[in-house]
Amino acid sequence: KSSNGLVSFPYRLNILLAGMNPFYFHAVNVILHCLVTLVLMYTCDKAVFKDCRLAFVTALFFAVHPIHTEAVTGIVGRADVLACLLFLLAFLSYNRSVDQLYVGEHFPPTASPFFLLLSLFLGTCAMLVKETGVTVFGVCLVYDFFSLSYNGLKLTNRGIQQRPAQQAMVPLSGSPQGPLSSREDGKQRLAPRGAWSSCRPAVPKEPRSGGLAVPSRAAWAICSYLTANTNQNFLYTAKPFLKRAALVISYVILVLYFRLWIMGGSMPMFSEQDNPASFSPYLLTRFLTYSYLLAFNAWLLLAPITLCYDWQVGSIPLVESIWDVRNLATVFLVLVMTLLSLHCIAAFKKLEHKEVLVGLSFLVFPFIPASNLFFRVGFVVAERVLYMPSMGYCILFVHGLKKLSTWLNKWRITVLTLFALLLLLFSWKTVKQNEIWLSRESLF
Repeated sequence: KSSNGLVSFPYRLNILLAGMNPFYFHAVNVILHCLVTLVLMYTCDKAVFKDCRLAFVTALFFAVHPIHTEAVTGIVGRADVLACLLFLLAFLSYNRSVDQLYVGEHFPPTASPFFLLLSLFLGTCAMLVKETGVTVFGVCLVYDFFSLSYNGLKLTNRGIQQRPAQQAMVPLSGSPQGPLSSREDGKQRLAPRGAWSSCRPAVPKEPRSGGLAVPSRAAWAICSYLTANTNQNFLYTAKPFLKRAALVISYVILVLYFRLWIMGGSMPMFSEQDNPASFSPYLLTRFLTYSYLLAFNAWLLLAPITLCYDWQVGSIPLVESIWDVRNLATVFLVLVMTLLSLHCIAAFKKLEHKEVLVGLSFLVFPFIPASNLFFRVGFVVAERVLYMPSMGYCILFVHGLKKLSTWLNKWRITVLTLFALLLLLFSWKTVKQNEIWLSRESLF
């Protein structure tokens, strides 16, 4: 029995077609996991990477990750898998609704209201299947702003750095106009290969300065763009994005209110056995434990060595002192996330490494409802809730693998061999973990 109404429909369909035979329940879960893998590969190809091979490697890495065992093998895990599928479809529909070919002083307009409404519908279905599905709207808005605000930032950077008004572009063969772009009714348009990659002109490399660091200079460029006297009409130029954001935020508030209303106006009630840290009378204990659990979940994604179907009660002792050695894991996670965020800010100036932005968005947003930061959850650690965030981890991992193989050009074959070995180890771990789920006795 599921607490979410929409996800019960596939279960009822299973019963109607095949009765209570468990084989078909598991078969549907595996099929859904395969669909998620294929849609993730398509998403990475269209909105993340510029190389379809990297999209394939990301999907392959996602397919064999052992952290997915509970979500795919456990029948109740279908909620997470189905919500993830709807999450990706909603994200793709939102991107399809925005004019990806527009290049100008304004933010791109909404090219297809149908796909925008379809994105809202699919996001609502994802939320009805699993509450974490509603976070897709946050991912869409972040991607919309940071990827499509490139046009105004580009024009501002040209003014600040006193660059020529016309940048050299690669001519298309057989094109009478020469540049890659063409003019249509006063709007500049480029090839439809994603807003990030296709809208980036070939600009000369900036000389390195010994003054400000790269993150500081990038942050300064963004602030100057938002506050410069020549950009006092920012609200006017960002009007298309602000309309979409207002629509999405208003709709999310409405559906969350509806969700709370059907639950009787109160959040679910849990016992101390479900989540001991949330019942601690000491604020420091709750803060340190919640912070360590974030690092613990990150470690499960990075190195899924010890997996368990039930991280409850005393499986993870509370962190009650700042001198607890486990706080080092929290500090390390904060350091890594800070560096990744600064990298996004630095790359935003030239819109490089969009993979980091998308990877962080896919990693952080779906995990927020399970982080205990805003409301109490009914578990200490649940591996099934890492199904959606693992998409962001896989994107970041493959992007890092690409950078590593570029830096270690002479050792590229060794890096790729080690990655192939990692895929084999993850596959072996997934098979062994599935054997644990064969019976209740083996689980215990």
